[in-house]
Amino acid sequence: MLNLSLLRQFSRLSVCSVTKIPINTRNIVTSSALQFKISDQLWAEPMKKKKKIDPAIVKAREERRRKKLEKQIRRLEKNAQQLKPIDEMEVPLHLLDNMEKRKRPQPQLSAEVLEARALLQKEWARYKHNEYVTHVAQIDRIMAAQRRALDRLYEESEDLYNEAVMPDLQLLPFSVSGPVDTPPIKGYDSPDGEYIDISKKWDH
Repeated sequence: MLNLSLLRQFSRLSVCSVTKIPINTRNIVTSSALQFKISDQLWAEPMKKKKKIDPAIVKAREERRRKKLEKQIRRLEKNAQQLKPIDEMEVPLHLLDNMEKRKRPQPQLSAEVLEARALLQKEWARYKHNEYVTHVAQIDRIMAAQRRALDRLYEESEDLYNEAVMPDLQLLPFSVSGPVDTPPIKGYDSPDGEYIDISKKWDH
């Protein structure tokens, strides 16, 4: 049976050797504190051995991938010029079904009628041309008379000339009067801004 004092001394030595505390000192630590350290976690695994694949299988996979990409490209090119339909501009189906019934045949015009219409169109073109020339000449005469009157006025008095060329702000009077604030509506439940988007989605 071991001696109890020997066990105590052995226990004291083991603790001091671990913590590096001198035996002769009384709880005075002169070295660095004991720290527990572990190695870095690598989280690695052995590399898997590559399986040998038949080159024909690899070539078949690449061919399938290439055909799939070509199919997607053709679909995108086909729908590139396709415009999004507008519901408001679409013709109802019942009108399309009755289009043949409602279509009127073009009347067969005689040569005399076609000649008379051509002459009438030429005469109308000449009339509108003469009307345009008359209006332009009248405007030129009015502007020339106005210019001569302003020149004579400038010779008489420069102050009167400046007042004459000033824009008339009362030529087109415009005034608006109305409520500056809309009164509240009794019992009106104001929406919180939420809404349901029912617009159609179109993929390009």
